[in-house]
Amino acid sequence: MGEPLGQLKVTVVRGKRLVIRDFKSSDPYVVLKLGNQTAKTKVISSCLNPVWNEELTLSLSEPVGVLHIVSSDPLRLHCITALALPIKRSSRPTFSDIQEVFDKDRFKADDKMGHAQVNLQPIVSAARLRQILKLSSGETTLRKVAPDSENCLVRESSITFVNGEVVQDVYLRLCEVESGEVELKLKFIGASAGGMR
Repeated sequence: MGEPLGQLKVTVVRGKRLVIRDFKSSDPYVVLKLGNQTAKTKVISSCLNPVWNEELTLSLSEPVGVLHIVSSDPLRLHCITALALPIKRSSRPTFSDIQEVFDKDRFKADDKMGHAQVNLQPIVSAARLRQILKLSSGETTLRKVAPDSENCLVRESSITFVNGEVVQDVYLRLCEVESGEVELKLKFIGASAGGMR
């Protein structure tokens, strides 16, 4: 791992209109994976509009790698860790988030419920801007991220400085499925002042 940047706290808020993968419903949950770190939500049984409201924390360091978000059966995690889509690489470090959603199944392999990606570079850049501007209180919009072909945003996402924290609400459309969205709240907490340049 490189130089520590801080922590990424991801609140997996909810899913909307997820696809049916069992008889009449699905049993979704979400797994976050960044490098060798993994965190997961609880399973919500028989629900196509699950509400998790769970905060999961991962450490960020330079260069920031790909954050995988997966929903699947906790007992089958080893079967899904390599299901990420490739991310377009550029000359600068790529801060990306890949999401795949799965349905928990008891007696057979888990079913895919879609995937999505969102770039994490904007929230890290906004945290650096916050330091340059020396913001310490109040509420300020630091940046806006528009939906485009490089992300799966449902609508424009604002990155704001609120109550001493840099936060971003993200609404992602799940790809390669009939329907489905996932709402996340990203919060970047920088390391010491020297950790963010």
